[in-house]
Amino acid sequence: MEINRRRLLQLLGGAQLLAALPVIAGQEPVLIASAADTGDGGHLLIVMDELGSERLRHTLPDRAHHVAAHPSRPWVAAVARRPGHYIDLVDYSRGWLLHRIEPQPGRHFYGHAIFTADGQGLWATEMDVASGEGRLTLRDLARPQQPVRDFSSGGIGPHELLLSPDGALVVANGGILTDGRDKLNIDSMRPSLAYLEPSSGRILEQRFLADRDHQLSIRHIDINARNEVIIALQYQGDRADDKPLVALHRRGSEIRLMKAPAEINRQMAQYCGSARFDSSGRIAAVSAPRGNLVTFWDVDNNRYLTSLKTADGCGLAATEEPEVFIASSGRGHCYTLYPREDYREPLRLPPQLSSLAWDNHMALFRAVG
Repeated sequence: MEINRRRLLQLLGGAQLLAALPVIAGQEPVLIASAADTGDGGHLLIVMDELGSERLRHTLPDRAHHVAAHPSRPWVAAVARRPGHYIDLVDYSRGWLLHRIEPQPGRHFYGHAIFTADGQGLWATEMDVASGEGRLTLRDLARPQQPVRDFSSGGIGPHELLLSPDGALVVANGGILTDGRDKLNIDSMRPSLAYLEPSSGRILEQRFLADRDHQLSIRHIDINARNEVIIALQYQGDRADDKPLVALHRRGSEIRLMKAPAEINRQMAQYCGSARFDSSGRIAAVSAPRGNLVTFWDVDNNRYLTSLKTADGCGLAATEEPEVFIASSGRGHCYTLYPREDYREPLRLPPQLSSLAWDNHMALFRAVG
């Protein structure tokens, strides 16, 4: 492996936690936020800076899944794991719990939420337990307990949702009807990727997989500035089947499945856990925690690039440097990933952080003063 000057300086200098991110005078520091579990069964929301120093350690009532960062205030939202019954809105600068948001009666959260672009609201994916229908709700953060909008997600089992650059809500409808953690409709599941109008819930575009691929659950997604969506899939069919586990969607076209080389595809163990574009939007990372891999994809050419071993690695975030990612592991580790150099650099965490089991997702963002 060729080590460039930046990498050599990092290695010689005892690289700080996020050496891939430039420190510029007057800029706020970079923060990482993630849910984590302790060895004694506790559940935490952690916010740390680029030196590995804790900014926040907030106790959660149950296991969390996704963490979202507010665009203009020092707030993060931790969303309970499906079937979840809380979203904790926390001020990381003061360590205050601002709101513990609960779903309406007969509902549960589905693991993901995002702030509106203006920071006034919070979108969440939910399930209506009686009907099994997926729902999207919007809450005004000034009065967050009662949704101000509530409409169908266009399918069953909505999980990750995003706001596209052109203003649409993009939602991954996993297609799986559940009772708690039990899956009820594997034989008839119908996942979809849906684009909805935020003001009305009107479906602008919706794409389904081919009938032969209907057991590929669309769970996690990311979107770049060109409105391209990278999709991480989880296969619910026969363990002997050899299905693609990554897909790409461009508006106006069908979902395009992309398959890794046979050996890598087998190692991915039919399960992808997170997807993120790099800062250029041309390279995507997709984690396969059951296979101890993070895979990388060339979006311009619709092809697999390479992979890096990451034991139980699932959480992903893009740094400000193109083609450089951060990954977290359920075994307490975090890494900087350099796919072009075929290299991963362990991030040096203090013992109180390296003893934690990081959950499925992480957020990386500039602090808000």
